[in-house]
Amino acid sequence: MLLHQQGSRIEVARPQVFSEKMEEVSTFINMARLYIRMKMMEEAATTQVAWVLSYVQGGVVEAWKDNLLNELAKGESEVDTVEKLFTKIRNDFGETSEEERKIKQLRTIEQGGRTCDEYVQELPGGVATRDDPSLKNSRRG
Repeated sequence: MLLHQQGSRIEVARPQVFSEKMEEVSTFINMARLYIRMKMMEEAATTQVAWVLSYVQGGVVEAWKDNLLNELAKGESEVDTVEKLFTKIRNDFGETSEEERKIKQLRTIEQGGRTCDEYVQELPGGVATRDDPSLKNSRRG
């Protein structure tokens, strides 16, 4: 108990406001999880969920939050722990896989002022697919 009391005096950064951007999901969840672990472990699950939702603001995510709050008030939501809330946020706003995140990063790379997708569309002769034998041969050197 003494250790917990000493730890609660440690300053912990609060998460930035979450505004539905896919690239913010992991950082938001990690920061909120860390803050809860350091400062709110003794709080009820409903208090933790409400605290996290207080950082969900603006645009489409505001309507999403309102719907979730209405479901919670009616007892119609499966979100009864903060971890279930994090899962719901990740499922609704985050990448579905590591591969999807990497594909998104590749598509936003620019070459000569053009995105990767724009550049690929301008390549002469079309684009080779993963199953294209000429692409496989070129990879081997």
